Amino acid sequence: MLGRKVMTEESDIVKKIQKNNTREKKITQALEKKDGLAWEEDGMAYMEERIYVPNNKKLREKILKEYHNPVDIGHPGQYRMLELLKRTYWWPELKEYIKKYVQGCLKCQQNKVQHQQRARELHPLEISKGPW
Repeated sequence: MLGRKVMTEESDIVKKIQKNNTREKKITQALEKKDGLAWEEDGMAYMEERIYVPNNKKLREKILKEYHNPVDIGHPGQYRMLELLKRTYWWPELKEYIKKYVQGCLKCQQNKVQHQQRARELHPLEISKGPW
């Protein structure tokens, strides 16, 4: 049942991508080059064999939310989420979007592992009674 839900959500995203015809400068230039890195098919643009996601904040946020809050794997961090998203989607500055999204996730920040040592008690130096 879970697999069917994921497929439905992905097909909804694909439909929204197909409806949105806007292209950023980087993807337009890549499509014009016709070097095989970018192409259009079924109303969608592909870049580096991944689906290009148009510059639509709501659409990108929905994709990030679906990949960050799945029931089966929980909240992946920046690097794991980047690996998951890079398998299917592409847009300029994807890594920065993911970084900001994960940094803004309250659960991730609360459960983040601290790598610093805890602050220890301070021991002040004794004041000397005479000159050095």
